[in-house]
Amino acid sequence: MAEETAVEKTRRLMLDGHPSARRGEPAVMETAYAEPRPGTLFPFPGHGALAFHCNTQYPWSNDLPFIVGDAQSCIVYAPLGASTRVQSRSLTPSEAAALVVANLPHDCGPAIEGPSPQRAAPPTEPAAEQQPCR
Repeated sequence: MAEETAVEKTRRLMLDGHPSARRGEPAVMETAYAEPRPGTLFPFPGHGALAFHCNTQYPWSNDLPFIVGDAQSCIVYAPLGASTRVQSRSLTPSEAAALVVANLPHDCGPAIEGPSPQRAAPPTEPAAEQQPCR
């Protein structure tokens, strides 16, 4: 049996409600990780948001769209530094996950083990035009 990746282990512990795992909105996490592409990215819930990262350790990539919300209503935000932050409001978790997938760089993922590679400058463009995860 293959050993779990950091992404798989973190996601499993979160969905199982393990005491050492970060807490997030279960409906949003389950829906987002039912999608194949976010399922390969590192999950990072906090403050009502579910962020996705291209790496598994701090410093985080912070270059992907993320979801804020609950089982009834979600907002999808563009990555930090994007000129237009809110991509859409009043979405179901399923619609939010689909919008995140639509705005991931085409060759993004799976997450790399370890910290984010240093970037020359923070992203300033909308998610669809950003550099892919490496």
